[in-house]
Amino acid sequence: MKIPKLPSSRFLLMSAAGIATAGTVAGVGAVLTARAVWRGIQLADLTGNVVLITGASRGLGLAMAREFARLGCKLAICARNQQELNWAADELRLSGADVLAIPCDVGNREQVEEMVRQTTEHFGRIDVLVNNAGIISVGTIESQTIEDFREAMDVMYWGVVYPTMAVLPQMRARRSGRIANITSIGGKIAVPHLVPYCGAKFAAVGFSEGMSAELAKDNIRVTTVVPGLMRTGSHMNAFFKGDNRAEFAWFSLGASSPLTAIAATRAARSVVNAVRRGSREIILSLPAHIASRIHGIAPGTTVAALGVVNRFMPGTGNSDQSRHRGKESGSAASQLLAKLGRDAGHALHQYPEQKPTGS
Repeated sequence: MKIPKLPSSRFLLMSAAGIATAGTVAGVGAVLTARAVWRGIQLADLTGNVVLITGASRGLGLAMAREFARLGCKLAICARNQQELNWAADELRLSGADVLAIPCDVGNREQVEEMVRQTTEHFGRIDVLVNNAGIISVGTIESQTIEDFREAMDVMYWGVVYPTMAVLPQMRARRSGRIANITSIGGKIAVPHLVPYCGAKFAAVGFSEGMSAELAKDNIRVTTVVPGLMRTGSHMNAFFKGDNRAEFAWFSLGASSPLTAIAATRAARSVVNAVRRGSREIILSLPAHIASRIHGIAPGTTVAALGVVNRFMPGTGNSDQSRHRGKESGSAASQLLAKLGRDAGHALHQYPEQKPTGS
């Protein structure tokens, strides 16, 4: 009887490797497919939902309003400036959105409660709240005043607390609702020359995380949004103190470069998808992810490193307390370097003296 020839060891090894590779590819493919399907299932359909967005006349707030409108949501938007608010509402209506525009100072409890009342009366309910309003004062600690700290807390802490507490009763009654609090990487890591801003954002992060834990039992999903720098053009309306031109130069470059700042449209879409998934936290931009992780592992070392960085920052020690808008602070060189940020500013209504095209 003829004994069959056995495959060579080389052939067996190659076959095993091929099977393993095919299995690995198939396994990875299955995991990726399952992940995509799961994410698709997790993205809630917000069609017809009523979304209230604070600070929505320009910047990230306006970008998020556009994204929610694209999904078929009804919008209530607020800002302090009536004219800018009207321009934003007009643009959103041109896209077919149902928009209610209400002027409101989110640091004023009575105005916030009236805004929530009007929105609820107009639409019947509020399904999603996005606390987005913000203000930035950039400068050395010597140039900051107690009023700068108070204003930062009014807008970015109480401006989160007041709307949240005002919508909670109806969300609890329905046992459903979604809240997104736009904080900042500055609420995880205190950055030199941004102390009033960071202090208020730290408070907002603590409030948001605590509310996320407490409201889970009521089926209310709270998302803490932690953006890094974004190309929204917001640096044009930020306040700069001390050596305002030097402060504007470093801040605007960071807020405009694709290496350090995420595009506003991408950031807005990421926030809206996080709201749809009911995520507890989302950190926007790779630099923000890296900075957050490093600080989490070695907070003391991170603070010490920032202390060294501060020694080389422009304007250190300047105590001029007068403040200037970014658009008043740019030199020809800094404006040229910040072109991408300036373009984003035009697209997101950061120039209130110029009526947006098509509005």
